Amino acid sequence: MIAVEKALEQYGAPIYVRHEIVHNKYVVQTLEKKGAIFVDVTAEVPEGSIVMFSAHGVAPTVHQEAAERKLATIDATCPLVTKVHKEAVRFAKEDYDILLIGHEGHEEVIGTSGEAPDHITLVDGPEDVANVSVRDENKVVWLSQTTLSVDETMETVDALKQKFPNLLSPPSDDICYATQNRQIAVKKLAEDAQLVIVVGSKNSSNSIRMVEVALDAGAPAAHLVDFADEIDEAWLEGVTTVGLTSGASVPDVLVDGVIEWLAERGYGDVETVRTADESITFSLPKELRRDLRAEAARLSGT
Repeated sequence: MIAVEKALEQYGAPIYVRHEIVHNKYVVQTLEKKGAIFVDVTAEVPEGSIVMFSAHGVAPTVHQEAAERKLATIDATCPLVTKVHKEAVRFAKEDYDILLIGHEGHEEVIGTSGEAPDHITLVDGPEDVANVSVRDENKVVWLSQTTLSVDETMETVDALKQKFPNLLSPPSDDICYATQNRQIAVKKLAEDAQLVIVVGSKNSSNSIRMVEVALDAGAPAAHLVDFADEIDEAWLEGVTTVGLTSGASVPDVLVDGVIEWLAERGYGDVETVRTADESITFSLPKELRRDLRAEAARLSGT
């Protein structure tokens, strides 16, 4: 969100964004009001315009399409997604079969698969393992979509290892740290809450996963909402403790809105469940940092 806002300030509207910058309805609507235009394909962007690639990443062919249309590009791909892309390229060069654990059709999966389409096979859950075949069982590695449930991913990995005992794991954990932390926290919430509310959009993979994690961890009920006014008061019947969490890209203002909504209905005693401290910050896209530095230098006369 910050990257798009800074780009609008620096270059003016419109800024075209290929797919939603993050999967959150409020963020997208807010940016549209400021002059961002979200498109599904590069061909929708007028030649010579500025286009930003979303946090989910894009395939190399998309960069080629942008160059052919003479578009100025700003790459806002999440560094964790970029890491998976680089791993895919490296293992493909070493001629591995790459088993990509993820959900078919998700933008991140499409982008990662595009890095090495001849080497990557999508594995959409443990039930899909039976359909997987490889050229050499001694040269096979798994990678994953960064926004999956950790438990879901490892269940698929375990099934793959039963079929391919020599399956190689990536050099580091690829699940997004923000996703992991929230899944750990929602498990803790589920221990005491009769109802868990997850603030997030229905097209957000990590938000959907948290509802599933809460239910798997023992919560009697869990629901996903974008805004406080989507909460059904019937959910509160017989509920004394409500657990509240949010997707990785959800602004605090939406969570605060739910807290206020609950307080108005007698749930005013708030206790914070903390399972991790997040201190990692990501820089603005390099193209934007470059132009902001040039602008600052111009204004200062240096």
